[in-house]
Amino acid sequence: MKNFKLYEPDDKMIDIISDNYTMLQGLNAFGIRLGFGDKTVSEVCQSQDVDCHTFLTVVNFLINGYAPKDSDERISPRTLLAYLRASHRYFLDFQLPSIRQKLLTALTPGDKLANLILHLYDEYARDIHHHMKYEEKTLFPYVEALVAGEPKSDYNVDIFSKHHGDTTAKLQELKHIIIKYLPQDGLTNHQLTATLFDLYNTEEWLSHHSQVEDVLFVPAIRLLEQKVRTQDASQRISQIISSGQPSEAISEREKEVIVCLVQGLINKEIADRLCISVHTVITHRRNIARKLKIRSLAGLTLYAIANNLIDHEILFNS
Repeated sequence: MKNFKLYEPDDKMIDIISDNYTMLQGLNAFGIRLGFGDKTVSEVCQSQDVDCHTFLTVVNFLINGYAPKDSDERISPRTLLAYLRASHRYFLDFQLPSIRQKLLTALTPGDKLANLILHLYDEYARDIHHHMKYEEKTLFPYVEALVAGEPKSDYNVDIFSKHHGDTTAKLQELKHIIIKYLPQDGLTNHQLTATLFDLYNTEEWLSHHSQVEDVLFVPAIRLLEQKVRTQDASQRISQIISSGQPSEAISEREKEVIVCLVQGLINKEIADRLCISVHTVITHRRNIARKLKIRSLAGLTLYAIANNLIDHEILFNS
């Protein structure tokens, strides 16, 4: 029986499992070992080196559908990444092979419908493998680089988000075939019924897994991307300031363009203010990026403030 409440650090870990047995696999994915007695969630997480806030965020989301604000900087991308990796291993290395073996035991060997069911299941399993392997080869290394402060310029989390599709269509088809057409002899097939329960649980598990990625992981990585980009821009500006000037000095007109950009003007508005063409504005912007090695608005803002091109109090109060 599920207990719909928001769990907190001072709650006992055993209460989460007693109220919501489906969180057992979640504990395993977080690397939390059983045998924690009557310790609180905070005590267990601290003793087993798990970020407590991130753990409770996932627990409360999966149990109650409670999603934090996208700006929750306390969520640990490193902890979520470890959780998702372990979930992949559980599903690919244990759950999928276990269900296939149960199907083999439950179905009549050589039966045409049985062969079709196995064929559909194998197709479904391949789809899941490809889906998760894509994440492990692209998204996960990208996040590891971000955590290390070394972002890759040719990828971002929005690319992943756009291609993160549904993986349950074949599983739904497989369940419907079993329910509608097996067994045909009127006898109760306990093994097949138990396997069908596993398929339903698997569908729910995959849905939750996908929601954790979309609702918790993706926003956390967006925040991390912003943080790393800002830090990177700050470091480049500090290098420029410490060395006196960039290798190729910024012209007065380019400084004017920087000020306009920081104030939020678009190319046409900058051209009108400075009485130049839009093409000339684009050329200036290209030269600014080349000279300063700064392409983000946040970076240009820091540069403008550091070089007294604009008053930061006026900027942030406007």
